[in-house]
Amino acid sequence: MTDKILVTTTEQIPGQNYEVIGEVFGLTTQSKNIAKNIGAGLKNLVGGEIKAYTELLSDARDIAIQRLRANAVALGADAVVMMRFDSDSISTDMETVAAYGTAVRFKD
Repeated sequence: MTDKILVTTTEQIPGQNYEVIGEVFGLTTQSKNIAKNIGAGLKNLVGGEIKAYTELLSDARDIAIQRLRANAVALGADAVVMMRFDSDSISTDMETVAAYGTAVRFKD
């Protein structure tokens, strides 16, 4: 059901009139296991992309969007407009990601 919720970064959805329900959020905090943290530390010495952390952020982003959609469904929304991400490091091996936007209901 949540995968049917349209999520867009735009303010308007072409061809749709809607009413604003309210703000919605999807939050997650993720960390990598000790082995991947050691590998990332070694990669940090030589430079380049640290794929373990790229994967961590990608996974966290996906989870945050799933939770955003679930929050929108719970409010009876048809879509989320003006979706944005925010992220921050909690420690050297933990990242928090927030997806947030405005839940809307389509009008006929």
